Amino acid sequence: MAKVVLVTGANSGVGLALCQRLLEDETERIHLCLGCRNMQRAQAARSALLHSHPCAQVDVLQVDTSSTASVLRAAREFRLRYNRLDYLYLNAGIMSNPQFDVKAFFRGLLSGQVISMLATGVGILTQKDSVTADGFQEVFSTNLFGHFLLFRELEQVLCKGGQRSQLIWTSSSNAQRSAFSLQDVQHREGSQPYSSSKYASDLLSLALNTHYSQQGLYSSVTCPGFVMTNLTYRVFPSFPAFFWTLLMPVFWLIRLFTNTFTLTPYNGAESLFWLFKQKPESLNPYCKYHSFTSGLGSTYTEARKMDVDLKTSEALYEALLQLESEVRKKLEDQQKT
Repeated sequence: MAKVVLVTGANSGVGLALCQRLLEDETERIHLCLGCRNMQRAQAARSALLHSHPCAQVDVLQVDTSSTASVLRAAREFRLRYNRLDYLYLNAGIMSNPQFDVKAFFRGLLSGQVISMLATGVGILTQKDSVTADGFQEVFSTNLFGHFLLFRELEQVLCKGGQRSQLIWTSSSNAQRSAFSLQDVQHREGSQPYSSSKYASDLLSLALNTHYSQQGLYSSVTCPGFVMTNLTYRVFPSFPAFFWTLLMPVFWLIRLFTNTFTLTPYNGAESLFWLFKQKPESLNPYCKYHSFTSGLGSTYTEARKMDVDLKTSEALYEALLQLESEVRKKLEDQQKT
């Protein structure tokens, strides 16, 4: 029986590269569902995948993880189409209005931490968040809560027939404990909502393993590394395209000193694809699985311990359950009126 795989953000750079790699290896044994916000781009991604793999089973599903209504509608549609879900890739994400902090960059140069700073973006990237129609912070909703709600809505098709299922989160090396606060899980007061949301996904993955692994459901976290995607280009929106072409030799040079510069979406998808091939019970829930590329261009996956603890992960899990309960009550009240 074909394994059913749902990938959110499937038309993004890393998401589409993951789909390509899955089909290259498992064309006859997977049923791929592309979860995308923009259906025109979703159909284009599907056409591209079928062009190279004409025998593949590839569907599209409209889902915008920043919208509660979209997530609930997509989950209902998915349950009508499929009676099982083996792999749920929680990959959709945004970095809202990224800004490059020039002063922090030069301070980093003087501190001798330039390689680490460029590899993670910590300290040199800030963002200005916005609020969704549901009243949530957009980055929190898109990167974390929308995925949590989608998972909760799809629980009934996970681990069907006693089979294992996997949740695989796309996190980031930019995920930092210092950016996250349990008193402000949506990061309303800070300037690093992306870092906060990615650290929260690390915490949530640990909590989900604690609560669901006995049922055969396992959650893992990945980091694609520094990948040249539209998100990267938006950090300097006024720079012409050829600027990035000129920078590529510099990035290749930096890769001699740090293996986090995966650069291409195909390389960035390495850890997501690697997890597809593993026995989930053998994975460490306290580790993040990183895509790395050596200076010579060899791509591999390496596990690194996350800066997470069970107490904080449980507190976040409870906070999200409470928020979910409030959302459902609000929807019930709206239906009554």
